[in-house]
Amino acid sequence: MCILRSILCLFICCSFLPFYSRAQIVNIEKSRMQSDTTGWMGSAGAALSLTKNTQQVFSSDLDTHLQYKSAKSLYLILGSYGFLKGANNRLIDHAFIHFRYNYKMSKVVRWELFTQLQKNTITLIKSRFLLGTGPRFKIFSNKTLRLYAGTLIMYEQEQETGSLPILHKDVRNSNYFSFSFTPNKMLEIISTSFYQPLLKQWNDCRFLTQISVKAKAGKQLAVKINWNYLNDPFPAKGIPSVNYSLSTGVEYDF
Repeated sequence: MCILRSILCLFICCSFLPFYSRAQIVNIEKSRMQSDTTGWMGSAGAALSLTKNTQQVFSSDLDTHLQYKSAKSLYLILGSYGFLKGANNRLIDHAFIHFRYNYKMSKVVRWELFTQLQKNTITLIKSRFLLGTGPRFKIFSNKTLRLYAGTLIMYEQEQETGSLPILHKDVRNSNYFSFSFTPNKMLEIISTSFYQPLLKQWNDCRFLTQISVKAKAGKQLAVKINWNYLNDPFPAKGIPSVNYSLSTGVEYDF
């Protein structure tokens, strides 16, 4: 049964390989499943909406997650795809696939390596490739509260859409602080803030705050609320520097 679940999770994740990301910065912290046991874990979530008035509007938001944990290693694969279509036009279209490896060096320090492919047509990102590495620190941890921080160096290659496509090749520093609060078995709150300056131009710094609230409606079913706020002082031409979103949906845990 466990093998079938892991194969199902892999199939769902791989189905997102042709796509690339929902947001400028992807919050991995809210996707880490906390567990004291080794082996496979996974989840899949979906939010669908169909509205018909003067025109028909259809929206979809899909997420999937696969995680494998051993004594010292953690493997994480994430996939996401979402779009909003109205009057035969795609108003929103975003997707990503993310892989991350985490190695436990001590009780406090983990070393991480990650890579990611993503796209976001609404912010004029045709494609973005990331490759990075760095330490992750456990500041505090008990049954209800966990505090983490990390600082990584990442290579970023981004191609913008438009009449004159622009290709950027940069190196950024990615710093984050995260906490997760679980007052009981039915509720979980995760908040993460990122600060990502460009090494050759420190005033080109992205700032992102994300908050995720997950309330269980059963052993495997949960309702989620997500809030994202992004400030990018140098976005693609024609895109505002401040973007935010509020979304709700359901999640099924394997």
